[in-house]
Amino acid sequence: MHPLNRVLMATAAAAMMSASLLAAPAQATEGNAPGGQGQESNSTAGRNDGDNGSRSPLSFAMIGDVPYGAAEIQAFPSYIQDINAHKELSFVGHVGDIKNGSSLCADEYFAGIRKNFDTFTLPLVYTPGDNEWTDCHRTNNGAYNPLERLAKVREIFVPQPGITLGAPMRVKSQARQGFPENVSFQKKDIAFTAVNIPGSDNSMLPWSGLGKTAPTAEQLSEVRARTAAAIQELKESFRKARGDGNRAVVVMTQADMFDPTVPNPSQADFGAYKPLVQTLIEESNAFGGPVYLINGDSHVFNQDHPLAAGSPWLAFYAQQAPAKNLTRVTVDGSNNAQDWLKVTSTPEGTREALSFERIPFTRPAS
Repeated sequence: MHPLNRVLMATAAAAMMSASLLAAPAQATEGNAPGGQGQESNSTAGRNDGDNGSRSPLSFAMIGDVPYGAAEIQAFPSYIQDINAHKELSFVGHVGDIKNGSSLCADEYFAGIRKNFDTFTLPLVYTPGDNEWTDCHRTNNGAYNPLERLAKVREIFVPQPGITLGAPMRVKSQARQGFPENVSFQKKDIAFTAVNIPGSDNSMLPWSGLGKTAPTAEQLSEVRARTAAAIQELKESFRKARGDGNRAVVVMTQADMFDPTVPNPSQADFGAYKPLVQTLIEESNAFGGPVYLINGDSHVFNQDHPLAAGSPWLAFYAQQAPAKNLTRVTVDGSNNAQDWLKVTSTPEGTREALSFERIPFTRPAS
C-alpha cells in the first residue's frame, strides 16, 4: 500500500469471511506441470485470442486492487462474469491486492479468492500484491510472518508453475529459481512478463505488527533474492523480445513505483525500487519500441511517462538517462474498482502499440 494509504480502512471481519466466497476449493499439489517451464501455447479453446496468424487485434483485460471490502467481495463473481462475456479477450491480468490492507490474511480468505479465480474462462495471469503478504504483519491482518504468507500465496495461487489459473495457458516460469509467480509469455508480436514487485517499498518496510522497527535479516534476504530474480526476469524478457522482433513489451507489477499522489516521495518509502527502475530504463532503451508498465497500488487510473526527460522521478531514483518509450498505466482499484481495463493492440504502423479503454462493470459494488 502506498504511503498515503497508511490510514487503513476499517472492515468487518465477519463480512470478509462471507460463506459464499470462502468455500475452499479442492486442494492442488504444487509442482511443475508437464512442459510448465516452457513457452505458453498459442491458443485458448473457444476464444479468438488474436494468435495463430489471425488478423484480428489482440485484446486482454487488466484488473487490480480488487476485491476490497465486503461489498466488492460480494460483487467480485459478477465482475468476473462481465469479463468472461468478452469473447474477444485473450487473457486477464490481475496486478495484485486481492484484499484491503486492514483485513485478515487468512487461509480461508485466500481459498475463497482462488475459488473465484477458478471461474475465469480466460487464462488468468496474477502477480501478488503487498496486501496479501508484505503487509500481513499488521495486527489487524493477523500479525503473520509475511514470508510465511508469501509461501501460502504461492501454494494456493501457483499450484502448477508454468500453467495459468482460469483457462490453462502455458507460460515460462521462474519456478526453478524459487519464484513461480514470475512469468513471461508472448501473444502475437507482443511480449509479456509479470514480476513480483509489491508495494510497501518492495517489502522493505519494518514488520511493525511483529514488534520490529527495522527490516529483519530474513526480510532483507528475501528482498535481495526476489529483486535479483525480478531483474533477471525483466532482462530475459526484453532480450527475447529483441531477438523475436516483438513490437512491444508489457510489464505487469503490483507496486506503483511512480505514485502521482505522493508529491514528496521519501527514500524510506520508495528507495528499494531503484535497481528495478534502473533495469527498466536500461532495457526499455535497448529495446527501442513501445514499453508498457501496468501496475495497481495507487488505485486511480493513470497513463503517463514517469521516466521521460524532465520527470522528477529520474532525479529521485538517481538516473541520468530517460526512457521516453516507457508508458505507465495504473488500473482503477479499491473504491474506484468500478471498471476493468481493456487493452487492445493497434494496427501496424501506429506509433502506440496498445490502446486502453475503461469498461464499467455492469453490476458495480454498492
